[in-house]
Amino acid sequence: MDRVKTIVKVSIQGIIVNVLLALIKAIIGILANSIAVTLDAINNLSDAITQIITIIGIKLSAKKPDKEHPYGHGRAEYLTSLVLAIILLLTGITSIKESIEKIITPVVADYTIISFIVIIISVIVKFVFGTYVKNIGKKINSSSLTATGTDSYLDSIITFSTFVAALISKFYGINLEGILGVVLSILIIKSGIEILRETLNNIIGVRVEGDLAKKLKEKINEYNEVQGTYDLILHNYGPTSMIGSVHIELPDDMKAKEIHKLTRQISIDIYNEFGIILTIGIYASNTDDNENIKMKNTINQIAKKYKEILQIHGLYIDSNNNNVSFDMVIDFNEEKP
Repeated sequence: MDRVKTIVKVSIQGIIVNVLLALIKAIIGILANSIAVTLDAINNLSDAITQIITIIGIKLSAKKPDKEHPYGHGRAEYLTSLVLAIILLLTGITSIKESIEKIITPVVADYTIISFIVIIISVIVKFVFGTYVKNIGKKINSSSLTATGTDSYLDSIITFSTFVAALISKFYGINLEGILGVVLSILIIKSGIEILRETLNNIIGVRVEGDLAKKLKEKINEYNEVQGTYDLILHNYGPTSMIGSVHIELPDDMKAKEIHKLTRQISIDIYNEFGIILTIGIYASNTDDNENIKMKNTINQIAKKYKEILQIHGLYIDSNNNNVSFDMVIDFNEEKP
């Protein structure tokens, strides 16, 4: 399955669905003088804009690497998400202002049976479409489609809330339009903040996901010669593009050609299974001197006495030059001198 074509296809379908729903809700909202339905229409329109931006982002990110961008253009997808987050925030702020005005000067909405029918159909459409998009997103590992599907679920809940408010207004004469409008506006703003935070985290760089790091290390440790895996670093160049490095601990009596063959094989296997390009460095491990091994164990025991020391690795004892080298991992919460 072509990931780019699939995302574009589903996004176009989403644009069509959301534009139609936005037009229908806008007409109902204006005729019924309902701020909640009108805001719901704006929300659908913003969803359509979201999917247009998704298409632009995926097209830019799919461009092949060039001289100026040797790691590809995958992060362009994050930049388009940044634009999307700003649009959602502005939409939410504008909506909350209009809703507060409705609370101060309420206007009774006038719903018809047709209005109720259209609103409930909208709930069903958004729920079914959300399920469809979310399933495809998981299948092709697309965070943008998965998020769009989740957003559709949220939209169906929002629209259902509008439906309930309309029923209360119709049969009990209680106007909840402004209050519901504020709630919907807050949800739109919350969605914008979440997208903004996630996008900025991806651009700035965050810790490797625990489950992924664990699987990578477990895979590398399957090789008989590997005595430990350390210093795993991954750089995200887009949702499907990761490049990184790792250190492995090997017996110090291995020959260069053996190390070359092993590290090449590990790199190939990791790429085939995870799609990640890894550069592999090595730590030597003492194998020929019991005294050295005893000293190594002693140093490790000393390190365990200090809670701020999370790990000692890459420890090698060079008896000929009376030199000991190792790497120490310190807790991030520990204050630096």
